[in-house]
Amino acid sequence: MNRSLPLALAAVLGIGAAVNGLFMLISPANWYFAVPGVTTTGPLNQHFVRDIGLIFLLVAIAMLTGVVRPAARLPLWSAAALWLAGHALFHFWEVAVGICGTGALAQDFPAVTLPAILTAGLALWAWRDTAHESCRPRSVEDTNAA
Repeated sequence: MNRSLPLALAAVLGIGAAVNGLFMLISPANWYFAVPGVTTTGPLNQHFVRDIGLIFLLVAIAMLTGVVRPAARLPLWSAAALWLAGHALFHFWEVAVGICGTGALAQDFPAVTLPAILTAGLALWAWRDTAHESCRPRSVEDTNAA
């Protein structure tokens, strides 16, 4: 499979996480009022918003590092996918227990659930790509480079 599409997707997800994380860190109040649906989840807690902003920066670093460092791709993208999936599942839980209405799922999908699904897919792709690389016969150039 051509690697350019997954790597481009990982870069886009990483840049998006970086922009979101920086926005959360630099201006938590503006982030709180700018993101649809956030104000319905409770009052603004700048410390909490900044804590989550740091996590989004870590996700960004993981995704972007994985783009340029193939050996680190699988563990980094898997860790990012794990946090993003947990975040998405938490949003589903809020609906299940009545904190948010079911409309929140559709509203949150592009920024919460879709990145979790895409990052999990990228982690799976990295796992398969790593497995294929380990089965590939090494060339003389590969042996000399190692």
